[in-house]
Order: sequence, then structure tokens, then C-alpha cells
Amino acid sequence: MPPAYAATALLLLLAAVLRPQLLSAFLLPLIARQAAPLGLAVIGQSLVMRARSIDLSSGGVIVGVSYILTSGFFPVSDAVAMMMCVGLGLAVGVINGILIVKARASSMIVTLAVAMILLGIVIALSQFRAPGDAPEFLRELARLRVLGIPVPVLVWLAVLVPVALLLRSTVFGRYLDAVGANPQAAALSGIPHLRVIFVGHVASALISVLCGFILVGFVGKGSVTLGQDLALNSLAAAILGGVNFGNGKGGMLGPAVAAFMLTFLFNFLTSLGLGEPGRLMLQGAIIAAAALAYSLNKK
Repeated sequence: MPPAYAATALLLLLAAVLRPQLLSAFLLPLIARQAAPLGLAVIGQSLVMRARSIDLSSGGVIVGVSYILTSGFFPVSDAVAMMMCVGLGLAVGVINGILIVKARASSMIVTLAVAMILLGIVIALSQFRAPGDAPEFLRELARLRVLGIPVPVLVWLAVLVPVALLLRSTVFGRYLDAVGANPQAAALSGIPHLRVIFVGHVASALISVLCGFILVGFVGKGSVTLGQDLALNSLAAAILGGVNFGNGKGGMLGPAVAAFMLTFLFNFLTSLGLGEPGRLMLQGAIIAAAALAYSLNKK
């Protein structure tokens, strides 16, 4: 069983004793809404990790999406700006995939470099036109509820459920498991293993664009720091949810539970008066613990 399940149960028990208001019908949906971007990022991260790869470019994609939507640098309508964001995500996914698959470059180095390049471009452009307010309809969607459930949570589920079914009952899902289990054996058996990795990176980048839409609507403003911790948090959530490099035993439910657990944990610690430095230290400790758990599991 993924560590996220027991950790979530323990965390909810502690909250019920120390901060029961966090479990109220008002705050719990808000925390779930706050967890939606991380939950989406974990889906993309899980796809590439199952194929023994990694994607650290989500922060750069989100910053790019934020700038396109809020700066007004491009004099286009909101719909066209969103299509430009999708094009950005598609370009990043293709570049990551080509460099990793064709050039056989390290996925960690490639995706981290792409994120840094995107961040540098946005910071340079911000000197001429700073990020501004988010489009009104994105802010409205972030606040909207359907049957009491926030729309960002519904978007999260709308991506999570099809991806889970895709991995469980399609040829691509079986190919992904085969590539993760043994890439050499998959290649020798005729499975298009390089294409599987390429598709995983393109899907991860497009999901990062969706994360950017939700984060921009949730915050209401653009920023050059928006979503910068999402890549590492998604990596930690994937491992805590049972998805390791080449291993997807946690399915898609495990990482989703881990994403909610991490978000709830940060809110719980904030309610106890732990400031930003303490939260960052704990965040680093969780990532280190996730890496240690993966190492022990592998042994």
C-alpha cells in the first residue's frame, strides 16, 4: 500500500483532534480546490515516471502560461491567448521528448534546463511589461461550484479518471508498464518504447498548461514565481503515492491521495502557526523522505 494512504489517515485524525475546523464542509472543499493544480501535475509526472523518465519543466510552463494570460504582451483575445498557452505546452513537450528520445539526453537535465530557459524569458519580458490580472472568466471558474464541488476539483477528476482508465485498459497503458518494467526487453519485443516516452512527455507538458490555467484563476494575478514548487512537489507526491521510476503500483489513485495529503498538511501546519521557513524545511524533508522511500523500495 502506498505510504500516502496511512499518512493521510493519520493526518486527518490529528486534524480532527487539533484543528477540527479544517474538516468542515466549508474548508475541506477549499483545500481540495487548492490541491487540484498539484493533483493535475502529479498525473503528468506519474506518466513519465512509469516510463523511467522525469519532468521538471512544469514550473517553466506554468510561468509562461501566467505571463501570456496576464501581461497583455500579446494583443489577442483571452481565447486566443489560451490557445497560445496550449501551443507553448505542446512545443515544450515535443522539445523534451525529442531531446530525451532522439538525443538520449538525461530527462532531469533536459526538463530542468527548459524550465530555466522559460523562466528567464518571462523575467526578461517582465521588464517591459509586468504580469497583471488574470482573465475574469478564469477567476470566476476558480470560484464556481457545481453541486457544492469546486470546478477545479471537477477538472482534476475529469483528467484523473480517463487517464486511470487509459492506463488500466488500453494498449498504451500496457506498453507503458512494459517500458517501465524493462526498456530493453520492451524494445526487443517490438514495443515502440521511445514513442511511449515521447507521448508521456507531451501529455505531461499539456497537463502543466491546465495547471497554469487553474493557478492563474485561483491566484487572480500573474507572477514569475507561480507554480515554481509544483515540479518537486509532484515528484514527491508521485513517489508517496506508490509510483516510482518504472513502477506504477500505486495506480493513479495513490498519487491523487498524496497530492491532497501534501496540500492538507501545509494548511494544517499553517493553522498551527508554522511560518513559511518552517513549511519550506518540511517540504524539503518530505521530498527527501520520498526519495529515501523509493531507494529502500528499490533495494
